[in-house]
Amino acid sequence: MLRRLPANAPADNAGLKRVLGLGSLIALGVGATIGAGLFSLTGIAAGSNAGPAVIISFALAAVACAFAGLCYGELAGMIPTAGSAYVYAYAALGELAGWVIGWDLVLEYTVGASAVSVSWARYMRSLLDEWGIHLAPRLMASPFEVVGMIDGRPVHGIANLPAVFIIVAISMLLMRGIAGSARMNMLVVIIKLTVIAAVIGFGLPYIKVANYTPFIPPNTGTFGQYGLSGILRAAGTVFFAYLGFDAISTVAQETRNPGRNMPIGLMASLAICTAVYITFSFVLTGLVNYHAMIGDAAPVATAIDQTPFGWLKAAVKLGIICGFLSVILVMLLGQSRIFFAMARDGLLPPLFCRTHAGWGTPVGCHLFFMVVTGVLAAFLPIEQLAHMTSIGTLLAFVIVCVGVIVLRQREPERPRVFRVPGGAFIPLAGIASCLVMMVSLDGLTWLRLVGWLAIGMVIYAKYGMHHSRLAARQGQDMPAMRPTP
Repeated sequence: MLRRLPANAPADNAGLKRVLGLGSLIALGVGATIGAGLFSLTGIAAGSNAGPAVIISFALAAVACAFAGLCYGELAGMIPTAGSAYVYAYAALGELAGWVIGWDLVLEYTVGASAVSVSWARYMRSLLDEWGIHLAPRLMASPFEVVGMIDGRPVHGIANLPAVFIIVAISMLLMRGIAGSARMNMLVVIIKLTVIAAVIGFGLPYIKVANYTPFIPPNTGTFGQYGLSGILRAAGTVFFAYLGFDAISTVAQETRNPGRNMPIGLMASLAICTAVYITFSFVLTGLVNYHAMIGDAAPVATAIDQTPFGWLKAAVKLGIICGFLSVILVMLLGQSRIFFAMARDGLLPPLFCRTHAGWGTPVGCHLFFMVVTGVLAAFLPIEQLAHMTSIGTLLAFVIVCVGVIVLRQREPERPRVFRVPGGAFIPLAGIASCLVMMVSLDGLTWLRLVGWLAIGMVIYAKYGMHHSRLAARQGQDMPAMRPTP
């Protein structure tokens, strides 16, 4: 039986503090969106899937994201509480749908933070090598990656310890409070945008036009390896880069005037990031031939090496390393707030919805994900992590678009601070475009998603279904059973 709370159920702040303004929201969105998708996945998607046409892939992903972002804006203004797409699905489609999308979002953010930390470690290694500091290669790679020893001997990695370190450090920062974290994020975003401007400005004169030929490499005969199918698969892969939109909505309960600020923050982030992505990918694929970027998790470091500016190489790499911090921060923040919302609704143990008396943060959530995210970062390569994150993001966007349509039918008179124009066209276009990119991803990625959701259904059946706040409320409303005479 479908169990659902009304969409206008009052939000329970449960200790979270409203401290974020519009500027902080936009910075959080840009901080989460401009990162691994730009500095790492651009090279991987170009090298393995689309070639220079990765520019088109970013544009396609941006269009789909614009549809979903508008839907996020409408729902975020209506339901200004922590939890993002989980809360929207819960309100529009019921408890089971809320659980499914919440569990999916946990995968999305956890794996996303792991992927970015792996890329951060790659850039850190590149910078340290320039400074003459050489760390043990086997302690900077997963067991599934082959690294070269000093004597040239290829061996498998043991664990990516720098990636684990940065996750632990940022988790500790987030435990101390979101206001301080937001200030750090704002500073890092400024550094990041400065780095991007430097790469574009100094890189333009050194573009080799020959690198754009062929702009769309011919398909190899395998779906997803160049050609039109490669552009679609690359779009699905780099969709990971647009995770920042969902991240903004996870902190609605900590935002001042969310009805106004959430929609503006979402769309402003989209506009900034789309312009940056398309320009940056054009310069990057012009500096480096796409074949040289296959499997390269630090393509900007490779690209900047094509210029004669020695000082720029170290500065850019240092700026990227700092820039990744904001991405990891927002992802770890988002996943903790989703788990917090699920626990608040009784679907997870109450440990995860308790906030620290002084810091006002869900410390239990942060500790739990610090361990889980750290393990993934230590033992999995970035390519697999990125694909898992992209499909989770796309599924969340589909559910949000569906939620807009359902709530318009069920509660048409409910006030909407922001309303998506064009009737049902934009939500339906968002659903269709996201599904197309989901279909373009490989079968193994789909298998992992299905397996993860299956694990979630077991947890829901064994715990969430019996402890949910909604189940308790319905039990109280049910009339007492009389004994049969």
